[in-house]
Amino acid sequence: MIWKRFFGADSRDEVPYQLYGAAVRQARSPAFYLDGGVPDTVEGRFEMVALHAWLLLRRLREGGEAGKAVGQKVFDILFDDMDQTLREMGVGDLSVGKKIKALASSFYGRMQAYDSGLQASGDELLAVALSRNVYGENPETGGQPERLAAYVRRADRDLHGQAIAEMLAGRVVFGAPFQSIEMAPDTI
Repeated sequence: MIWKRFFGADSRDEVPYQLYGAAVRQARSPAFYLDGGVPDTVEGRFEMVALHAWLLLRRLREGGEAGKAVGQKVFDILFDDMDQTLREMGVGDLSVGKKIKALASSFYGRMQAYDSGLQASGDELLAVALSRNVYGENPETGGQPERLAAYVRRADRDLHGQAIAEMLAGRVVFGAPFQSIEMAPDTI
């Protein structure tokens, strides 16, 4: 696959990687972890990547056949990335496939829960789904599912405001997660 990127790759092949890269960069924004209380763990980071991939896929679904095709490639890249990450973490070859299958199943469940949450009036249903998936329903985590739900609703609205043609060209903009709390410099 890597050779295809260097020799004879169509520029359209890069679009899903550009979109997935934008989703991952947004998911890694320190504000989610520092200000939003998302656990800075492998699981917490997976949840944020999955959340942003879902937001992207949600918008691409509405882009006709071209949008759906790009969305499928983004989905494939997401799970190729998860496969590689599991292998780098030392998960044995024989169990990687089972773990990827379980991750894909849980991803579909999250998509349904988040879609239902966005379709409901208010953020309560969405916040419950985010609490369960992102924060693990642990009140001691300092998580802020209501704040994250408001961000998700705003991000979804912003993505729907972007032209699908721009996305199909590999350009997507995610808005600012939260306003970071300014920290005073350490005094010595």
